[in-house]
Parts: sequence; structure tokens; C-alpha cells
Amino acid sequence: MFETRTLPSDLESVRDEYAPGALVVDVSGDFDTIPPEAAENLGLVVESLSPAAYPDEWLPDAVPQAVRRYASSDFTIGMPGDGTVTWTEQTSPPVVLVKYRAKGTPDDFLDFLIAEALVQAGTDDIPEHFLPFFGEQYRNLADAMPLGPNETYQVAAALYEGWVGLHTRDAFSSWDGRHDRLHDAWVDAGERLDERLANLPRLVALGQLSFPEATEFACSAVKHGRELPAPFAALDTVAYRDHGATYAVKWAQKTFEQLAEARDEQDEQNDPA
Repeated sequence: MFETRTLPSDLESVRDEYAPGALVVDVSGDFDTIPPEAAENLGLVVESLSPAAYPDEWLPDAVPQAVRRYASSDFTIGMPGDGTVTWTEQTSPPVVLVKYRAKGTPDDFLDFLIAEALVQAGTDDIPEHFLPFFGEQYRNLADAMPLGPNETYQVAAALYEGWVGLHTRDAFSSWDGRHDRLHDAWVDAGERLDERLANLPRLVALGQLSFPEATEFACSAVKHGRELPAPFAALDTVAYRDHGATYAVKWAQKTFEQLAEARDEQDEQNDPA
């Protein structure tokens, strides 16, 4: 199921710099979460496995089953929304996994995604998923937003991605003149986001984009250093980088309070009385 991937020289250099010894493997099947019995086959290509487990007290009363499974002692690799390339530090050495769906991804962009995963895997302060990032604050995030469990998951995953982007984008920027192919792929992907970013508030107001979808889109742009519209611009700050989950919860509380006030004002304007 797992086959070691041959890397071009620039990716080899990125691995040597950020995550020495990390393995990059192609996965023969597509997945959101690899079944535990299949994930354990990684034990054949790594030195050791250390499945993570997290307290039930971190979880809101209603969460997707995938989150409960991830929090349990099951060896869980990959979660919904992880994208084409994911990684885990539940192995020694860390492993970057390239999903089968990557076969349709342009080579330069795919290699950037692998490079991004290597940077994340090699940064000690970055957990591999939003659950250990939020910890007990996940309950507070759920309480701060009038959303269902799946939408809360989507926002949590997006906020985590934005925070990770604040920690990694300086690395991507530094590749200019060193790893130009990967740097150009990073720049190109960011520029493709600009038009939609500018229209993000309007799309949400018109109901053409849900708040979780907009958060996901905006936070994915953070790693590219693009200019974000309000209220998402508050996530592209040193304060968010430094205070993480606590800041994210306060942002969610404030944002939904402002949305409620705006709806009340609109209702008053529409009330013929």
C-alpha cells in the first residue's frame, strides 16, 4: 500500500533542511482516513509507531465520528479535508503520504505540496491536526459558533491551517533564488486566489458561499501571504501566530456576534413598522 517516492533534487534539499530522515511515500489507494489495520503497515517501512490519543473532555458533545476515532487510541492517519498530501508524526521518522488522487495534480504544484508537508513535519511546534492544536479549546470553539458539528469541524480545520500557514510561509518565501521551481508554484497558487478573496464577503452575504467555506478559503490563502478581507484579515496577524487556539476562539466569538448584529440591523430596515 505504501511505496517510497523518488524525489527530485530540490525536494531532497528541502527534506534535508527541514525534516531530515522523513519518508515520502505514495499510497496505492485514495483515502480520507486510512483504516487502522492498513495504517499499521507503515510499521514495515518506519522504525516505530506511536499512535496518538487525546482526552474525551476535549470533544464537544456532538462531533463527527472521524474526530472521535482520531481522539481514540486507534492508529489514525489522515482526516477529511487534509487534501492531496498529508503527513504524520505518529511514526519515527515522520512520514509524508501522497494520495492516489495526486495523479491528476500538475507536477510542480504537487511537489510544492510535498515540500509544504516536509516543512510542517519538521517544525516541532506544529501538531499534525487541529485537535491537538485546539485541545480543550475545541469545546469553546463549538460553543462560540451556531453551527452543526460538521461545519464546526470545517471551521476548526481551516483555522488550524491558517495558523500553520503563519508559521511556514516564511520558509516558502525564502526559496526564491534557492528552490525557484517550488517558490514559483507557491506564488502562482497564491495569485490564483486573489480574485475570489476580494469577493469573499459578497459571496457570503449573497449565500453563494457558507461561512465555513469562506473561512476555509481565506485560511488557505494565509500560507501564500495574500491580502484577506474582513473579518478574516484578523487571522493574518502576529497575535494569532503567537496565541493560537485561544485567539481563534475569541475571533469566532466576535465574528458571530458581529454577524448577528448585522442581521438584526438588516431585519429592522426591512420591517415596514
